[in-house]
Parts: sequence; C-alpha cells; structure tokens
Amino acid sequence: MSKDRLIIFDTTLRDGEQSPGASMTRDEKVRIARMLEKMRVDVIEAGFAIASPGDFEAVKAVAESVKDSTVASLARAVRPDIERAGEALRNANSGRIHTFIATSPIHMKYKLQMEPEKVLEQAVAAVKMARNLCDDVEFSLEDGSRSEPEFMYRIIEAVINAGARTINIPDTVGYGTPEEYGGMFRRVIESVPNSDKAIFSTHCHNDLGLAVANSLAAVMNGVRQVECTINGLGERAGNASLEELVMAVNTRHDFYPVTTGIDPVHIVPTSRLVSTVTGFPVQPNKAIVGANAFAHESGIHQDGVLKHRETYEIMKAEDVGWNANKLVLGKHSGRAAVRARFEELGITFETPEALNEAFARFKDLADKKHEIFDEDLQTLVSDVEQEHREEIYTFKGLEVSCKTGQKPRATLSFTRRGEAVVAESEGSGPVDAAFKAIESVVDSGTELALYSVNAITAGTEAQGDVTVRLSRNGSIVNGVGADTDIIAASAKAYLDALNLLESGSRAHPQRDGV
Repeated sequence: MSKDRLIIFDTTLRDGEQSPGASMTRDEKVRIARMLEKMRVDVIEAGFAIASPGDFEAVKAVAESVKDSTVASLARAVRPDIERAGEALRNANSGRIHTFIATSPIHMKYKLQMEPEKVLEQAVAAVKMARNLCDDVEFSLEDGSRSEPEFMYRIIEAVINAGARTINIPDTVGYGTPEEYGGMFRRVIESVPNSDKAIFSTHCHNDLGLAVANSLAAVMNGVRQVECTINGLGERAGNASLEELVMAVNTRHDFYPVTTGIDPVHIVPTSRLVSTVTGFPVQPNKAIVGANAFAHESGIHQDGVLKHRETYEIMKAEDVGWNANKLVLGKHSGRAAVRARFEELGITFETPEALNEAFARFKDLADKKHEIFDEDLQTLVSDVEQEHREEIYTFKGLEVSCKTGQKPRATLSFTRRGEAVVAESEGSGPVDAAFKAIESVVDSGTELALYSVNAITAGTEAQGDVTVRLSRNGSIVNGVGADTDIIAASAKAYLDALNLLESGSRAHPQRDGV
C-alpha cells in the first residue's frame, strides 16, 4: 500500500528565531538553511521579510543560496508585507509566500479590532495579491484552533478559491489536545467543499508539551504538511520538534500512513549547528538529539542492548547522525581533510583567505585539545564570523587570581572602538569578577538574564560553550563564547552580547506570527 508524502516545513529561521535572544545573522541563517537543504527539508521558512532590513536580507540570501528546497517568507495579510516578501523571494528557485490573519473571536475583537466579514475579505485579497507575485501561496488562520468552526470553513473555502495551495491551521497558543486538534482537521476537510484542492498543514506550539502529539494527531486526520523547528526551538515553550516528528514517522512506519523525504543522518549535526548559533543548549534527555538519547545506565538495559540492540533501542544512533560526531580530525590533519569536513557540515568559504583563517584557527585549537569534533568546528566558524562583524568590543586577554579565603580578582584586556582597555575588579567568583571588570568600563545598564555553560564535547580539555543573555530596555540578546578556558569563554560571551546590543543586529525584535 503506497503512502502519502508528508511535507516537512521547517520554521527554525522564522518562528525558532522568535525565541528571546535566539536571533540569527544573515550568514548564520544561510549556514543553517544549507544544512536543512542537505537534510532534504521540503520547505524552509527563512524569515519575516518586512520585520526589519536584516530579516529581508536574510530571506533574500537564503532564497538565493538554496536550490533544492522551497524557501518561504511570512507576511501579514496586508500589501506592504506581501510585496516585501515577494521581493525577497524574487530570485528563489522555488519560493512561497506564507500569509496569515487571525481568525479566532478573541483575536479579531481585541487584536485586529475587525468584524469577521472584514477579516474574510482581507484574507481573500491577500491571497490574490500573493498569487500575483508567487505561484505557491500558503494561508494560515492564526489562532485557528480557537476559531469558530463555521467561520473557519467559510474563510478556508474562500482562500482556496483565491489561489492558496496550502492551508495551515495553527495551535498558536499551544492549547489543543491530540483528540480535539486532530478531530478539528477531520471536520474541516469533510466540511469545506474544495478541501481536495489544497494541502492542509499543522503548526503547533508546545505550551502544554503536546506540540508533537498534536501534529501527529493532525496527520492521522488528513494533514499532509507539518510545520516544525530543529530542537523544538520557538516562542515561549517552543514549536513541534522536527527530529521527533520525522523519527516518529520513520520508526512507526507500521502505524503512520505517511512517509517523509528527510535524510535523517543530518539531524544531529543540524541540531548542533542550531544550538551553537543560537546559544540554546540541547537538554541531555532531549529525544533524538540529546546527549543521553542513546545512553544506557541501567545494567539490565546494558545487558539487553549488548545481546540484541532492539531490546532497548527502537532507533539506531547512527541513523540520525550520532556517528558523525566521532573524532575525525587532530593536530596532524591537513587542509584538504579539514575543508572536506567543513563541507560535510554545510560550511563553505567564499574566499581562499576565509578558509586559510579557519584552518589557522583549527590548528590553534588542535594545539590546545587533542581531539577535534564537529561541534568544535561549528563553534570555530561562529567565532571567526563574530570577529568579522563590525564590533565595538573585542576580547584580547584575561588574568584571574583565585585563592581560598580571598575574593577572586580578574584583569581583563579588550578593545573598545579600536582603543585598548584594561579593566580590573573583584567578584564573588572568577566569572563574576570578569563581568564586573567589563562593566566597570562599559557601564552598559544591562541586566544579566541568563548565564549558561556547556561542554561542547566530552573530556576535561573540551571547549566550554558559554551563553550570556543580556536585556536592556526591552531588547534581549544572547552572546556566545567558546574557549578551553571557561573564564575566557565567559568574557567573550559577555562582550559578544554587548556588541549585539550596541549594533542591534541580533537584538530580539517584537514580531507577529502564527
């Protein structure tokens, strides 16, 4: 019996970026998009083109870089948004305009302050406008899971007639339950006369931890596109996790009536890349991509796996890319081997000089730690890209004094707009002393909202990956830094966050969305 194709729509670069502090630069979005393309994701939502000039440039860059996946841009159901999305997607090999408007009574009354008939009229006009710019148009009913059924049927029928090829009914606030949400799609498909002329899509948020369950329930009731993100990244508690959805369908092929075109061997490397770029670590017990996902502590489990893997493992770790993270490089590796591994990770260099710089960084790192892993390479490239941004603050060096019974003291050297600065301070610990030393010069007026340390790889010589989240006047940024010296990594992350705040290039903006 042949199975339907389930379209995988990844919105890591749009909805995932709406996690406070998770904003990405244009080049970072292109790097992630290339990995998603390598994974054979069907649709990549690259951003919200009208949200900012940076978003527009990022959507445009992804559209021009990606050839095998469809590239989408979000747009509200208004002319400026749709025209901006169309312009950003002009050079796409395959583009999609994703337009939306809220349809629940509470959103229409309090947010839009529009009558239902006016909402319907604007939705139809938006789809027609988008179809004049792009053949592939998706329409979303924001807060669809709390919309009144009869109004949903009317607006869906109308926008399909206007040219929408995909209809997305999101669970915008994560309120749905599997039986309820799946049943909603079944009734919509049965009740809308022209439902056979469109693909129905689900977009679930994880406020109650049900995003994946709700998405799969929708699939069982006729949905053939799922919208999801790498690592479940997204606003509030996040979105449905791509890796969990894909591997659920792949593993339970006996149960689900669909198949995907995803090459799962790229899942773990892509997860690591997204984590590195955003500074959001993956929890160890995260399904599929967590460090403990294929670990067995129990003696009974270990014995069973050794005798027959399927006793306690329903998937092979190597099938989702875990074997790609084994040691492949060291201090004696040559330029060709390093370049080849970068390319396998979706990392390319526009000039020979850029490759030379990355290779020099690799050699420096190899002198500090014997084993070089994929995560090290991804972090290395992120560090190189940071240095090539126009920065106000640049880390130079650090000296820390710690002695039992005495307050730690940090002396930090960095540049501010090209001028050398030396700052010194005591603190309750060495990291606190380093941060206070920076602030004694900068006086940024920021609040430290998060400080997170993660070992990039195993072992005592591993690089420390530090995330520093700063907030100021409603803007939130995540600074990231990596070093085999955790105090140096912390100082780098703090300065990186200050640079982002000052430049505004990655300060988290307020955005609308489904």
